[in-house]
Amino acid sequence: MKPLEIIHRYYKRDSKAYNILVTHSQLVTDKALWIAQRHPELNPDPEFIEEAGMLHDIGIIKTHAPDLGCFGELPYLCHGYLGREMLETEGLNEHALVCERHTGVGITAEDVIRNKLPLPERDFVPESVEEQIICFADKFYSKSKNLKKEKSLTEIRNSIGRFGQKNITRFDEWCKLFL
Repeated sequence: MKPLEIIHRYYKRDSKAYNILVTHSQLVTDKALWIAQRHPELNPDPEFIEEAGMLHDIGIIKTHAPDLGCFGELPYLCHGYLGREMLETEGLNEHALVCERHTGVGITAEDVIRNKLPLPERDFVPESVEEQIICFADKFYSKSKNLKKEKSLTEIRNSIGRFGQKNITRFDEWCKLFL
């Protein structure tokens, strides 16, 4: 499977959204592969990480994020489950779960209900080691500001901390596991 062939079905190659998506996804994929290589004891699948890392944000095109060149109708927060739907139609069910479960450090059904998030009432928490590695790697890069600049651990902790201490705790656990 070639991730760019899948992306080309949904994005115009010369569009702003395409350029942001592919640049961001390549940075995240490279970081995820670096983590996987450092941790053979976790038995991660590098081929799957490379494919799913490139596809994890494919759903942004269906959201309303004009700064990213995306002019869909749904809020940006929905890009994970929208990406899942897109990849399921491609027959990529495991890759689809990475899309759905990579937002933040994971979103629980309880979070969805308590915060009245525009998401289906279910868990969106990474489970497999590959899902966790990609989700973790994704935190180091933004699609909006300084696209190619890797964020520091402090910047990431400050960003995810806005959504509660449990997010910082999960991120810190990943730091111990992956760094």
